[in-house]
Amino acid sequence: MSDPDFLVTPEGRRIAYRLTDGQGPAVVFCGGFKSDMEGTKALHLQAWAERSGRAFLRFDYSGHGQSEGAFLEGAIGDWFEDARAACGLLAGPLVLVGSSMGGWISLLLARAMPERIAGFVGIAAAPDFTEDSMWTGFNAAQREALQRVGQVVMPSDYSEEPYIITRRLIEEGRDRLVLREPLDLPFPVRLLQGTADEDVPPSVALRLLDHAVSPDMRLTLVKGADHRFSTPACLSLMEATLEEVLAA
Repeated sequence: MSDPDFLVTPEGRRIAYRLTDGQGPAVVFCGGFKSDMEGTKALHLQAWAERSGRAFLRFDYSGHGQSEGAFLEGAIGDWFEDARAACGLLAGPLVLVGSSMGGWISLLLARAMPERIAGFVGIAAAPDFTEDSMWTGFNAAQREALQRVGQVVMPSDYSEEPYIITRRLIEEGRDRLVLREPLDLPFPVRLLQGTADEDVPPSVALRLLDHAVSPDMRLTLVKGADHRFSTPACLSLMEATLEEVLAA
């Protein structure tokens, strides 16, 4: 595979991306926490875009994948800024597909530039997870370590390497929360959620569904699907849902 292209954000971060030319609205894939643009869902949508003649953008946040920067130095606001800069590569309306943390990033994009967003598909979307999942889930010793040492180590179900959660990630995330104030999404919204997701449980999707205001918002629960949401059936549903939003 050829090397990715790179852009430099207004903040000076060098971001890797792959852009497929095609008709609009362009589809932008926002990946999850510590994932990259070579994941199963991103590559599936890449193949779909090529078959469909659809403009498609996937990219790596700073400190992720092939982008420059240190993961431990990043936070939600940095990755939102990276995504906003990547969207600047495209003209016209955008349909966002956000996986896990990418769902939160997509909602931040929708809040920052609603005039550009034509639709949103969230896959196990995880808004506000640094506060509602990480911080809330920490015990007293972990909270004390975060304040004293500046980081806490958590096991990962997806890698032999543990997650290292920094104090900056938690504290900066508090400036990016989207479920504490009105959230207007004036475009079609589809949320896909597995019932067996232990990382982002269905209650998160239900909270987002209840909280956001949209003229056309639907939640689809898939029994037995986990957080990866990458089985052939889940990928087919993701593709069909995206096509539905594009046709709306």
